Amino acid sequence: MGTTQLETVPEPKYWHLKTVLSEALDSEFSVGEILPNERELAARFGVARATLRQALEQLELEGRLQRRRGVGTTVAPPRVGVAVGTEQHAWPGAAGDAWQPVDCTQEVPPAAVADALETDREEPVHTVRRSRMTHGQPIGAELLYIPASSVPDLTAIDAPSGPARARAVLRELQRLELEGQDRAVELGSARADDAKQLDRLPGAPVLVVTTRFFAVGRTAALSVATYRADTCRLTFGDSGGVEIHHGPERQAS
Repeated sequence: MGTTQLETVPEPKYWHLKTVLSEALDSEFSVGEILPNERELAARFGVARATLRQALEQLELEGRLQRRRGVGTTVAPPRVGVAVGTEQHAWPGAAGDAWQPVDCTQEVPPAAVADALETDREEPVHTVRRSRMTHGQPIGAELLYIPASSVPDLTAIDAPSGPARARAVLRELQRLELEGQDRAVELGSARADDAKQLDRLPGAPVLVVTTRFFAVGRTAALSVATYRADTCRLTFGDSGGVEIHHGPERQAS
């Protein structure tokens, strides 16, 4: 068979530079260290500043670099391992849950969410907003949709809004017997509200984990959790799976 057209396309110059820069980050810089300015880096590697910017942007997308306003470009810490699946299923808000409640409102959900919950598309549902932090850094933002039928006794609770309302909704949800759950993960772009909560720019790459919780033979709640793709490594199961260390020694454990 002949060589395909794709195989004959040369590697972009910025991509080669990204590899060189990545090796320099491993051998010459430490986490949190500020990189030289673009003019100095371009001169060192003998490339145009436009090529350098492309390489730096790619390294930022991959989580190797962080651009901090008023500081500059710094070497990012290793990705945070975030467990999104365990062998034991549990309701949101149960013991050991790493998410913190932010607010709870009643609003009409997106049509796709209403269809998954099997509610009328114009019917408001409880929308719990939660955040997830690691080492003081926001890494996840969640919208948890819960129909009124899943928390029928909530009207007796005097918690009109805020985190207290969110906790009350989650407590009522836990009265149901959880029959199971399923998850789906996809790559996405941060919406304006998620970007603000995650301290990222709109359109930044994110990992979206959608979880359906089943009780009484139906979907009793639906979670849409958005994680920063540049800082998170999602793990499934209790062990966390295999970690690949991209350092000078190139070892795997």
